[in-house]
Amino acid sequence: MSSSAYTTARESYAALGVDTEAALTRLAATPISLHCWQGDDVGGFENPNATLSGGGIQATGNYSGKARNLHELRQDLELVYKLLPGRHRLNLHAIYGDFGPQPVDRDAIEPRHFASWIDWAKARGLHGLDFNPSCFSHPLAAAGTTLSHPDAGIRDFWIRHCAAARRIGAGFGEAFGSPAVNNIWIPDASKDVPYDRLEPRRRLAASLDRVFAEKLPAKHLIDAVESKLFGIGAESYTVGSHEFYLGYAIKRGDLAYCLDAGHFHPTESIADKISAILQNTPSLLLHVSRGVRWDSDHVVICDDATRAIFEEVVRGNFLDRTMIGLDYFDASINRIAAWVIGTRAAQKALLAALLEPSARLRNAEEFGNHALRLALFEECRALPLGLVWDEFCRRHDTPSGIGFMDEIAVYEQKILSAR
Repeated sequence: MSSSAYTTARESYAALGVDTEAALTRLAATPISLHCWQGDDVGGFENPNATLSGGGIQATGNYSGKARNLHELRQDLELVYKLLPGRHRLNLHAIYGDFGPQPVDRDAIEPRHFASWIDWAKARGLHGLDFNPSCFSHPLAAAGTTLSHPDAGIRDFWIRHCAAARRIGAGFGEAFGSPAVNNIWIPDASKDVPYDRLEPRRRLAASLDRVFAEKLPAKHLIDAVESKLFGIGAESYTVGSHEFYLGYAIKRGDLAYCLDAGHFHPTESIADKISAILQNTPSLLLHVSRGVRWDSDHVVICDDATRAIFEEVVRGNFLDRTMIGLDYFDASINRIAAWVIGTRAAQKALLAALLEPSARLRNAEEFGNHALRLALFEECRALPLGLVWDEFCRRHDTPSGIGFMDEIAVYEQKILSAR
C-alpha cells in the first residue's frame, strides 16, 4: 500500500495532469550503467598496484578503502546495487579482466577473461554489462596517441585492442539478451599547438574503419564513439573532437554518439545537443558526470545541468534510443557513497523529467502562451518530487532519504577500514 505522503504527492501532480504511477513504471524500466572504475580510481587489475596514467585524466584524493582486486571491487559493488532502487547494469573497462597470474597484453584480451564477470552479474540479477577498450595507462599510449599514432605498428596494436573489445562486448550482449554498449574513447591529443591537425584525424578515421570492419550482431552490440574537448597535458588539440566523431558517426550511420557531460566547456550545456544529434544518429550514449572545471569528473548531483539532460531525453521521447551511463571518479570521499549518491541523483533527475506536465507545457508553447509555460516551469520546482522518489525507494526495498549512509558507514567500519 502506498504511503499517505505519496498519496498527497500523487494528487498534487494529478492536478497538473501528471500520472506519477506511469512515471514510476518508466523509471523502474530504465537501467543505469554504473562505471566500475569509481571503485579503484581507474587503476584496473592488469598488474598489482596498477594506477591511472596518461590520457589527460586523473583521480584526485586518497580516501582509504580503495578496492585492490576483483574480489574487493565486486564486494563493494554488491553493496552499491543493494542501495539502489531499480535494476541496473555495469560498465567495464578492458583493464578490469579476470586475467589470473599470466599477464595478458591489451591486444590479446578475449571473452574468457571476462567470463567470471558474466557469472557474477547474472547471479546478482544485473540488467547487463557494457564495455570499453582501455587506451591509456599503457607503454604504447605513453606518447599520448593511440589510434592516430604516426607509427603504423602502434596503431595496429590499438586497432587489435579495440576490435577485441567489440567481440567481448558482443559476448556480453549475447549472454544477457540485451545489447552491450562498447564505447571507444581515446586520449590522442597535443599539449601544445600542432602544425598538422589533419593527418592525425585521417589516421584515426582509417583506424576506426578497421576497428569496425568486423560485422557483429546489432542485437548483441551497440558501438559508440566518444569525443572530448581537452585534458591535462592535452590542452591545445584533441584528435577525436566533437566535430570529428559526430561527423564520423553520421557518415557511418550505425554508431551511437556518446555525450560526456564533462567533455565540453564548463559553460556549455550538452542538453541542447541531444535533439540535434538524434536527428542524424540512431542512438545516443550519455556519460553523466559533473565537470566543475572541464573534465573534473565530480560525483553527479541532481542539479540544473543534470536535470536539463534528462528533460531533453524525456521531452523528445528519446529514452528508447538513449543508453545512460555514469562516468566520474572521486577518490576524496568514500567511493561506495560516491557511486550511490551519483546514481540516485541521476535517477532523481530522470524522475523529475518524467513528472513534468508535458501535455500542458506543450500545449502552452504551441499556442504561444509563454507566460503559462513559465508559470508551469516554476510550479514544477515546488512539486513534491522527494515524496515520489521516497515511494519509488520503498517499492524497491531500498533506503529513502540518506538512510543508505548508515549502511555504508557500517561497511566502512567492518570492511574498508581493514584494507
